[in-house]
Amino acid sequence: MSNILYSWQMTELNAPFQPVKTSLPEINENEVLVKVAGCGVCHTDLSFWHYGVPTKKPLPLVLGHEISGTVVSGPANWVGKNVIIPAVLPCGECELCRNSRSNICQKQLMPGNDFDGGFSSHIKVPHKFLCKIYDGVLQKYSLAQLSVVADAISTPYQVIAKSNLQEGDFAIVIGVGGVGIYAALIAKIFGAKVLALDIDDNKLAIATQNGIDSVLNIKELGIKEIKGQIKNITKEIGASQYMWKIYEMSGTKSGQELGFALLGYASTLSIVGFTLDKLEVRLSNLMAFDSTVIGTWGCKPELYPEVVNLVSSGALPIDRFIQTIPMSQINEVFQNTLAHKYSKRTVLVPDFE
Repeated sequence: MSNILYSWQMTELNAPFQPVKTSLPEINENEVLVKVAGCGVCHTDLSFWHYGVPTKKPLPLVLGHEISGTVVSGPANWVGKNVIIPAVLPCGECELCRNSRSNICQKQLMPGNDFDGGFSSHIKVPHKFLCKIYDGVLQKYSLAQLSVVADAISTPYQVIAKSNLQEGDFAIVIGVGGVGIYAALIAKIFGAKVLALDIDDNKLAIATQNGIDSVLNIKELGIKEIKGQIKNITKEIGASQYMWKIYEMSGTKSGQELGFALLGYASTLSIVGFTLDKLEVRLSNLMAFDSTVIGTWGCKPELYPEVVNLVSSGALPIDRFIQTIPMSQINEVFQNTLAHKYSKRTVLVPDFE
């Protein structure tokens, strides 16, 4: 094994990522060294790199938190194992962890935020909550492709389970990009009747091609018109007028405003996308409709095996929504992602050697 770690560092806001060579890090008894197979590009990475969201670790920093790879150094029971690194690594011992809220552990570590992440050849991580990948899954997908489980799939899985989505419910997914498309598909697997909202016909076409019940392009529509069209759609597909489950995945002010406006009797709005923008809303709507707004952060590691089983079973296909690109093209990829030029989630694959 080479003793060199190759990485792409963020040095300042909006600046090109810089290639760096360093020695492989030393690890302690609680850590492993993982050779990266793939690392997905997430909107959160764009938030750090372009929109000025501060990282916990000061720059320079290697971004990337959606990581799969193979353990090459560490305890004997881990070496050689193919793993997914959870995007949120909790302590497992605090009050929040003990109460099944490990995803918001206040001692949590996030790759590409608290420490150097996955846009590199190797990464050093605690091994406590790594998710092992078994051969059956790898007969369907490459290890690089499975990196999206770490965030793009596990995050919507957690929030859909958290929202108590039931068979026959009406689910509205606002934004069906790299994460939102999985939210729509998982909602469908849970037995919901699903409506996808977006401003991109190509993304909506992908949703339709993959069995989503109904789609609506909202680009030129006002909120009142959107609400009217959704009511018509519920009649067409036989969905309830009540108890809607709304998932805001776009991470935009307009998407969050729409999500809140769609709240009705006994409905639930789940906020998944992130924006620094502030909204002005009438909270009394929550009282009047007896509705609920919930947030979500990542996915607790305890749920990862469920997500992997969902992928392994074939119920949730992933390869049709992923493109793999050499990591050396990271600067072009980030610019293209920022410009919304991709219809698929990008996984960067190390090509240093």
